[in-house]
Amino acid sequence: MLATNLRLLRNEKGWSQEDLAAEAGLHRTFVGAVERAERNISLDNIEKLAGALRVEPWTLLKR
Repeated sequence: MLATNLRLLRNEKGWSQEDLAAEAGLHRTFVGAVERAERNISLDNIEKLAGALRVEPWTLLKR
C-alpha cells in the first residue's frame, strides 16, 4: 500500500521522484526503490515523505 499511495500522491502533485526526494531530503533512487516496493522503509523516512507531500504519515499506509 505504501508504494501505491506514495506514487499516487506524488503524481497528484505533478512531481517527479527527484522532486519528492528533494522535498523530503532523501535520494531519488531511494524514492524510486520505495515506489517499486524494493526497499524497507523506516518510520522516520515515512514521516519525511509524508511531510513533503503534506499529508499525515498514516495516509501513506491506508488502503
